[in-house]
Amino acid sequence: MENKPGITDPSACTHCHVCRHNCLFLEKYKIDIGDVKELEELAYHCFLCGRCSQVCPEGIDGREIILRMRQEQVRENQGKLREKGYGMVVKEKQNYLFRNYGQGMKKTVLFPGCSFPSYYPETTEYLAKLFREELDGGIVFDCCGKPIAELGLKKQEQKIIERIEEGLREKGVEEVVTMCPNCYDFLKPRLNIKIVSIYQKLQELGIGKVIEEKLTVFPPCPDRESRELLGHIRAFLKEDPDIISDVQCCGLGGCAGKKEKDLADEMVRGIFREKEETVYTYCASCSGNFVRNGYDGTKHILLEILEREERPDTGRSVVNRLKAKYRREGQ
Repeated sequence: MENKPGITDPSACTHCHVCRHNCLFLEKYKIDIGDVKELEELAYHCFLCGRCSQVCPEGIDGREIILRMRQEQVRENQGKLREKGYGMVVKEKQNYLFRNYGQGMKKTVLFPGCSFPSYYPETTEYLAKLFREELDGGIVFDCCGKPIAELGLKKQEQKIIERIEEGLREKGVEEVVTMCPNCYDFLKPRLNIKIVSIYQKLQELGIGKVIEEKLTVFPPCPDRESRELLGHIRAFLKEDPDIISDVQCCGLGGCAGKKEKDLADEMVRGIFREKEETVYTYCASCSGNFVRNGYDGTKHILLEILEREERPDTGRSVVNRLKAKYRREGQ
């Protein structure tokens, strides 16, 4: 079914319950995307995965409706979060504690984001060296701002984008290569600097192996519908992958796992139908969360393409981000 252009007026809802039957959150509370009063109270329980938007026969953009509810609640609370439990996220991400632009004075820079350096520090260093040798490229460590944006902190989101843009411009950056699907999806329409994915850049450089076997892939939320990044990855796959499309999120979306841990756990179990099943993803947050929950049959496609054996370092993610902040040239 092809949706109409996104409608952000919840009164367009006909209460056909299609969204409810495709979303664990809506099903749990027996509500539809048009039940405004109930949703306003539960806005931070939504995973913002966009599943409701995908299936709505009226073309209602449920994700945007929930996001606007969060933004309105922040405005009503004088620009601060009303909800409790997100203090550490805001403290780290709003003015990213592990920011480092010291090696970004290049035309092309690698932008690993938050999660990849947290879970795959060795591969991050490998790619930094690769960029330096192949492109005379640099590396920049910062948070794209999506976690702050999804909490409804609109003004803070704008400041982050302005800060990133200014930081890159000051370094003379003309091209940003993202490794995270969230960074790619969030920054591409917001920055006035060219954004490409790591897969596009590797293909351009002629680097990376072609994966022969047929993979089972769980696409991250920002690429679930467009599959733009999966299209970039397809150049490294001999066969079209099997897509896990009936599970809406890895459990981390929209910071909702703090409110709905039972649903987050259920989502992860739904992805790994068999404990030994190997599931590939191209999001470090997804792979880190899966391994943290005991599903060792998780692999990141980028590491397979680069023929790297590193496992997600879920026990030292903060330490790894701190090391990234203080990394030295040529390290």
